[in-house]
Amino acid sequence: MSRPNTYSTNSVAEDENEDNEPLIKNDAVPPWCCSARLNLAVLMFFGLTMVYALRVNLSVAMVAMVNTTDPEPVVNHSNNRACPQPSGFNNTSDTLVQPEGTPQYPWDSETQGWLLGAFFFGYLFTQIPGGYLSGHYGGKCFLGLGVLGTAALTLLTPLAARWGPYWLFGLRALEGFGEGVTFPAMMAMWARWAPPLERSRLMTLAGSGGNFGAFVALPLTGYLCETLGWPNMFYLFGGAGCLWAVFWFIFVSDDPRTHRRISKEERDYIINSIGPQGTGHGWSVPVLSMLLSVPLWTIIITQMCSNWSYYTLLTSLPSYMDIILHFDLKSNGFLSALPYLGAWLLATMSGVVADAFIEKRVFSITVVRKIFTLIGMMLPAAFLVAVCYAGCNHILAVTFLTLSTTTGGASASGVDINQIDIAPRYAGFLQGITNTFGTIPGVIAPIVTGYFTENHTLAGWRKVFWVAAGLNISGALVYCIFGSGKLQPWTLTEEERAETERRRSRTISQ
Repeated sequence: MSRPNTYSTNSVAEDENEDNEPLIKNDAVPPWCCSARLNLAVLMFFGLTMVYALRVNLSVAMVAMVNTTDPEPVVNHSNNRACPQPSGFNNTSDTLVQPEGTPQYPWDSETQGWLLGAFFFGYLFTQIPGGYLSGHYGGKCFLGLGVLGTAALTLLTPLAARWGPYWLFGLRALEGFGEGVTFPAMMAMWARWAPPLERSRLMTLAGSGGNFGAFVALPLTGYLCETLGWPNMFYLFGGAGCLWAVFWFIFVSDDPRTHRRISKEERDYIINSIGPQGTGHGWSVPVLSMLLSVPLWTIIITQMCSNWSYYTLLTSLPSYMDIILHFDLKSNGFLSALPYLGAWLLATMSGVVADAFIEKRVFSITVVRKIFTLIGMMLPAAFLVAVCYAGCNHILAVTFLTLSTTTGGASASGVDINQIDIAPRYAGFLQGITNTFGTIPGVIAPIVTGYFTENHTLAGWRKVFWVAAGLNISGALVYCIFGSGKLQPWTLTEEERAETERRRSRTISQ
């Protein structure tokens, strides 16, 4: 297949004031159906489904693991109701029935907060190394081993819990350590696999597996805990992750050049449209230029603000449903999962719309990323504030929480994939950097939530939601002012710079 146009869509635009790049003609695009790039997106989707299922299952299982009738905890929330039980529900949250012999532990609110945040202590340390090595070697092994390792460790959760909270904390931190490489590895793979005009839809399809995983895992965890006991839930989830890894290593390749089943037409289309930016970055990276990059720091700050509210709800929403709204465990799991169904659907649709805007030149890449970031951060903040005023109105509270997380899915086509716009070659490494900073809220937010909600009051939870909303608004404003979708000069090699200058000289001479 001949090279479409004269240069790739990752070339630097000749007019430096525009980040609308030359586009591939539609008739040169191989079909999506049964394509290797779509198969990769689908396998990544299920991989990230497992990643988030393994990450959030403890949030719901904690309700079943903790003995709330034990006299040791300072506050017994079963006797201190901030809100009445919801009408129309057969509520049994205070007398949870599990199979006989299922162990329970007297962990107070502070201990639970530390256990829920433990995952992120380990998650912090492998983001940057994982992104760097994935950008150099390819992301297949790192993503696959990250999920496989986390799944295998999940099988040990009941044993660690029996040994004590310190052992469980260490195990969860190890799980985070293994899972930390997954998102940087995914970004590094898309740098080699995603044609620029399909980035949004491919990456949001794959990335939305996280929301789908939360949607499936939260109610399924509640159901399994009540029917089989919480230990068996961890065994089933761990086994499913190990099974996924088998399919991943059989069917996935690091690069379209080495894929055994890809058609020549699709391979040439991907390679030509991505251009030289779709290759590994070698051992050296322009660290100083990255440290001085305003667009990169904008992504970091924005994702830290956005992740605070996301991780707050991801780890603590089941506790809010149980302690404040008093839903039983099965209802708790379903209602905690409902927001992620909306986020999954909106994220997937936003990718299609974003690519259409870029392909048809309705907006520049920068404007598209800002539009979806603003939608994905300002609307969730507004709905979190609304939760504060919903009080004990169960229907309104659940509705606003659902809408908050659902509208947050729009940022999947905004700041969440901006790294690959500004530096495709280093996208995995940049994802490691931004995710490292973005994980800090995952460590702190559950602890802060545990502190605010120590007495299990509605006022304490209002503080939780106000802080999350305020950070979301701050991050959206920062991105709106300083965000960019332009390819950064420091991502180009000397040869690429020379080619750009030659092209610019020819244009001027014509």
